[in-house]
Amino acid sequence: MARALAIGLLLILAAPLALAKSKKCTVRLHAQGNENDGSAFATPVTTPFSGKNIFIEKIPTISERDVSAYRPYAANGSFGVLLQLDEHGRLALDALSVERRGGTVLVFINGRVVTELFIDRRVSDGQIFIPSGLTAADITSMQKSWPEIGAKKRK
Repeated sequence: MARALAIGLLLILAAPLALAKSKKCTVRLHAQGNENDGSAFATPVTTPFSGKNIFIEKIPTISERDVSAYRPYAANGSFGVLLQLDEHGRLALDALSVERRGGTVLVFINGRVVTELFIDRRVSDGQIFIPSGLTAADITSMQKSWPEIGAKKRK
């Protein structure tokens, strides 16, 4: 009897985890950090595109939870994408672009750096444009995660 009760309790507690929809695509924007923050908050990296040695924050400012839609583009043998952020992501991007002007943001998609962005102006529209560096597999994972911008809803 106790074993059946324990199994039932385990099933009740595990049900929300099994029903939760997981995102297929990961998107992380890590802002440039301060080397004085320590290893718990920032990590040193050499940017793959400009070759600068900077520190980036370990906790991303924007993640896939903040993305609400996307629009893919073909670009020079690879793909680019426009990411539309939800309200939380839009506010985070606006604050990032104001507070960190002159800094760098590294964009990770599915675990790899696809671009680095230099913050030169305020971005308050909630859109992030990644000009290139994505693969067809990245676009496929985005199709599984979010609706396409401007696409008609399926019935």
